[in-house]
Amino acid sequence: MNETAVKQPAVPGVRLGGLSFVWRPRIVLVTALLAAATFLVFCLSIGVGDFPIGLPQVVATLFGAGERVDEFVIMDLRMPRALAGLVVGVALGVSGAITQSIARNPLASPDILGITGGASAVAVVLVTVSGGATAAVVGSVGLPAAALAGGLATGLLVYFLAWRRGVDGFRLILIGISVSAVMEAVTTWLLVTADIRDVARAQAWLVGSLDNRSWGEVRPALWGTVALMAVVACVAFQFKPLHFGDDVAAGLGVRYTRVRAVMLLCAVLLAAMAVSAAGPVPFVAMVAPQVAMRLTKSPTPPMPASAAVGALLLIGADLIARTALPVTLPVGVVTAAIGGPFLIYLLVRANRR
Repeated sequence: MNETAVKQPAVPGVRLGGLSFVWRPRIVLVTALLAAATFLVFCLSIGVGDFPIGLPQVVATLFGAGERVDEFVIMDLRMPRALAGLVVGVALGVSGAITQSIARNPLASPDILGITGGASAVAVVLVTVSGGATAAVVGSVGLPAAALAGGLATGLLVYFLAWRRGVDGFRLILIGISVSAVMEAVTTWLLVTADIRDVARAQAWLVGSLDNRSWGEVRPALWGTVALMAVVACVAFQFKPLHFGDDVAAGLGVRYTRVRAVMLLCAVLLAAMAVSAAGPVPFVAMVAPQVAMRLTKSPTPPMPASAAVGALLLIGADLIARTALPVTLPVGVVTAAIGGPFLIYLLVRANRR
């Protein structure tokens, strides 16, 4: 037996079938610290408002030991907005991690692949086209459900157009950019031709905002995201070998075509769920996995850390949007201000390589 193999220390891990996975302490530690930071910013965001509440009181109220006034302000008035930011951030972070892993490209995100563009186009259609069947659809299913359906339909369209005996990452990005451009053109045409009052409503939604969120809007996104995260967690063990190529995955007994399709469907649904809850918040899905990779020093986007970074980024951006200036900004403006320079950094870094 090789002497090096004998002296090599055992590394804790888990084995599933023919697949073996190693626990990485740095990833666990970084994810735990990110989760703690997210909880802290979450509590700070809840405490900010016309009726300020201190951090100890917020924590006590969240654990059921707060005063009745604080409980009413936090649970009934402020919790839906903060929880919407948490859910949307997690959904976008995981969605971006999946799409970037499949395409093996840091630019692959729901924004680039046209998923958010498709959801936005369908939502703008329902906002700007009034009367008749459209009004009936808005009244029966609502704007969030229509945006969810639009994002899902666009994601499936991109996937089928990119399919050529498998999905190539570069082809997926090119087709996604093309479909996204078409959806943006449709959205722009609708905004130009619509009534000015409908345009104002649509434009407010298109920026991406957490304002005036209610429990009725948050609960579907929350439970939908939880269900999709459970599916992602179950398939993640089979998804990991795909990073080494289809041949290696097939050699380990992984049905890579089916696994890739399931994970991509989950990514599309997560992104569409996020858009349906907060509008097309830009750049979070692209930035969160890349930041998580750099913090954990992982060769691929780690999903738990990406979820934590996404939640921290969105809740922090919403806190900045409400406190940095005298006028409250939509959260999408802040995430765009953060994500734009980060995109330039990624492009410059790729150019140097």
